[in-house]
Amino acid sequence: MDNKNDNQVNIELSEDVATGVYSNLTILTHSPTEFVADFIQLMPGMPKGKVRSRVIMTPQNAKRLLHAIQDNIRKYEQAFGVIDEGNVPPMPPMNFGTPTTEA
Repeated sequence: MDNKNDNQVNIELSEDVATGVYSNLTILTHSPTEFVADFIQLMPGMPKGKVRSRVIMTPQNAKRLLHAIQDNIRKYEQAFGVIDEGNVPPMPPMNFGTPTTEA
């Protein structure tokens, strides 16, 4: 028996999802069982942003995502240089009544 394809997963990417959404602010919240990432588009000079996408995942998948992002940033910086975090204006405080992190 050939087990080469046992670990393969086919992923479908529809055309409307493939175009993506632009986000310049991410709000992370969590409960004991879920992490919620709201990807927000906040336009300069506008007091109100709009959630463009929401992703809900298990704590285990959130940690896998963290590691995947760290690995990709390391690879990016090796190829293109260190990402400059300077000159980024601080975000105003936001409180949604749950533990929050900005990214």
